Amino acid sequence: MMFDTIAAISTARGESGIGIVRISGDKAFEILDKIFRPIKEGKDLGNYKLNYGHIYDGDKLIDEVLVSRMKGPRSYTTEDIVEINCHGGYVTTKKILEVTLKKGARLAEIGEFTKRAFMNGRIDLSQAEAVIDIIHGKTERSVSLSLDQLKGSLRDQIKEFKEAFLDITAHVNVVMDYPEEGIDDPLPKELREKLENVYSKADVLINSYDKGKKIKEGIKTVIVGKPNVGKSTLLNTLLQEERAIVTHIPGTTRDIIEEIINIKGIPLVLVDTAGIRETEDIVENIGVQKSLELIEVADLVLLVLDSSRTLDEEDSKVIEKIKALGKQVIVLLNKIDLERKLDISKYNLENVVEISAQKNIGIEDMEEKIYNYITDNDIEDTSEKLILTNIRHKTALEKTKESIKNIFETIDMGLPLDLISVDLKEGLDSLSEITGEITSEDVLDHIFAKFCVGK
Repeated sequence: MMFDTIAAISTARGESGIGIVRISGDKAFEILDKIFRPIKEGKDLGNYKLNYGHIYDGDKLIDEVLVSRMKGPRSYTTEDIVEINCHGGYVTTKKILEVTLKKGARLAEIGEFTKRAFMNGRIDLSQAEAVIDIIHGKTERSVSLSLDQLKGSLRDQIKEFKEAFLDITAHVNVVMDYPEEGIDDPLPKELREKLENVYSKADVLINSYDKGKKIKEGIKTVIVGKPNVGKSTLLNTLLQEERAIVTHIPGTTRDIIEEIINIKGIPLVLVDTAGIRETEDIVENIGVQKSLELIEVADLVLLVLDSSRTLDEEDSKVIEKIKALGKQVIVLLNKIDLERKLDISKYNLENVVEISAQKNIGIEDMEEKIYNYITDNDIEDTSEKLILTNIRHKTALEKTKESIKNIFETIDMGLPLDLISVDLKEGLDSLSEITGEITSEDVLDHIFAKFCVGK
């Protein structure tokens, strides 16, 4: 338990209707009594309710507020917590925070409120990570997955795995420590089945990571094509804002522009790239090289061709490059509001959609084609009870699987039981890394550094 008292502004900085200053620790209520004057003097403020009054710095009025008190351990951090709901804005919230610090609190570190919830045993490390995922969630689906994890779905699964490991560990210890009991089988059928079950379920979770990563972070979708085919216009149309500069001059886009859009609940990390062509311009050429690199790492490529012009060598090079990489491609024949001159029949391209980015024609058909790609690749299906979205969890489960594999090999080869004990411990330790029971300070610092100060 941590006993010093911390305070921070928990809402976003800037102009807003409401701001919240949060205080947590053993002096939280004492500090509140020094700065808060309720409208009804002498009335018990109680817990878990709103109290109307004013915040003062000595005799100087700071703001009209609503205050709530949460008595530990029934609070977010399990400590006494005060939340002061004041008027939003830079000045008011800052002044209230300053007066709490003057009266005995210290400024909270990044993520310290959630770190205290973890250190005080209210949540495990996987749930703490779910909190930051909810804050950073880009779609309802990604937030839904994080909420499941926050409720303890992953924690409960890991607990089940650990119980199986502990049962087997207990049996192996009996075999080694009490040979007079005549127990020769280090892994009876029922325990072997338990371990096989853990292996199978861990494998399913590991395989769910790619889907979870795309739901959480978005599908890397790169818009490519030669200069002046309408890539930037398409980006602006999808974003419904003038995000990219559009001119008739080839090579206007020289750097990478990245934005996120939502297609039926799935985030697309949409990247507008420099037009791919041979160029003597050093800066533009750097942009072209970046475009080629992005194609290689993209989940989906939107190839834009100008239907009002005949196919030329630059178009052909782009098509051949994409085909050589074996990327999933949706071909967009742009500028269909102009006279059609393009013929792509020799390339046998699939997933072709005719659009006019400038006139907003065919955009819904294009979005439907993108969504069909998503459904075909099983990305939108989140019917599984649990989907991994964190590479740390995936890595730990891979180590657990490796431990189980080693255990089976050790038994099948008739090797000393001491080796089984080592693998059992490594498997348990890997599972404990997920929940934070065994975690280095560096890992904790890295995780909580992703939070804002007030969370």
